[in-house]
Amino acid sequence: MTNFSYIATDGKGGSVNGTIDQPDRSAAIAALVKQGLRPVSLKEAKSGSGSKLKFDFSNILGSNRVKPDQLVIFTRQLSTMVGAGVPLLRALTSLTGHLDESPALKKILLLAIADIEAGATLGDALAKYPNTFNDVYVNMVRAGEAAGILDDILKRLAMQQEKNTTIRKKVRSAMTYPTVLICITILAFFGLMFFVIPQIGNILTDLGGPDAKLPGITLMMLAISHFISTFWYIVLIVIGGGIYAIIRYIKTPKGRRQFHYFVLKVPAVKTIVIKVAVARFARTFSALMGAGVAVLEALNVTARSLGNAIFEEALVEAAKEVKNGKSLSKVIATNPLFPPIVSQMLLVGEETGQTDTVLVKVAEFYEEEVDVAIESVSSIIEPVMIVIMGSMVGLIAASVMVPIAGLAQSIK
Repeated sequence: MTNFSYIATDGKGGSVNGTIDQPDRSAAIAALVKQGLRPVSLKEAKSGSGSKLKFDFSNILGSNRVKPDQLVIFTRQLSTMVGAGVPLLRALTSLTGHLDESPALKKILLLAIADIEAGATLGDALAKYPNTFNDVYVNMVRAGEAAGILDDILKRLAMQQEKNTTIRKKVRSAMTYPTVLICITILAFFGLMFFVIPQIGNILTDLGGPDAKLPGITLMMLAISHFISTFWYIVLIVIGGGIYAIIRYIKTPKGRRQFHYFVLKVPAVKTIVIKVAVARFARTFSALMGAGVAVLEALNVTARSLGNAIFEEALVEAAKEVKNGKSLSKVIATNPLFPPIVSQMLLVGEETGQTDTVLVKVAEFYEEEVDVAIESVSSIIEPVMIVIMGSMVGLIAASVMVPIAGLAQSIK
């Protein structure tokens, strides 16, 4: 008997996976059909501990998540095939067969194909996987299917995803250098506290005797070093627990809002956050409007895609005002979060009926501004971190040199 692993759908459209022992592939398919299941994927299972270890290792590496770059490539390829007149199911099946580098995306698409074969639309099939296909993606696909312009919508989606991914990479790249410097500073501090300061304390005690009067700064450094060396496990628990508690709190709605509010008050960082949020707003709202999504729905979907709770609240309130009859440009103009150029360009778009086209220009402008802002902050961070590290080294040097100088004078 051969062991097969399968993914199938039941009569209610739910996903079922597991293993089955049958003599061959045909017998396995027949057995699943008798159980009322529709096989989507059927593979010979690899037995032994090696495959289990491989599975667990891939989970640790996060291979079960779909990378943004893979989603962009898939979207572009699907757009090309649909635009060339290839039927949707055939296009999806063909693309799925070449997704060995992304097993997570392949599994999702196999299940989506089964849903489409059962009568669901592409948008409804993808909506079941919000971690991969967000609200913007699903709503644009639905609008494209309704208007019969799915290939054009997919092109816009791919472009929007590429822009968002580019901004995300630039922000992460800008954060890499200061993060590395902070880590080095922390490691250097604990290294000095564990190994250097205790030795210096012994030297000073040998030179001046146990009753030697040491400066306050030296006593402070020795006390800190002694506490960290003696109660290092408490320090680790406090630091680890504090970081864990902060992260957990930030993940709550209240903590997320307070963190985003705090970020908008930090000089330099505030500029980057605002420009990234405005660029995302313009790019996403433009794409949704161009796809034919209703204004209120476009505003609510865009709000959830900005990644900042304060901007999200602003757009939700704007949607309420628009629902009451106000124009979006007037509502945005009264909100200090959005630069004046956004409301002015929105007004032009409303007057000409080309809101989506105008907002693309706004998005391109602020995406360039994000580059400039990141470079400016990066140029500021380097000297600031050098000053911080230099101050730490200077403090330790002072705590050593001052008592040595005092001892030298007493010897004279």
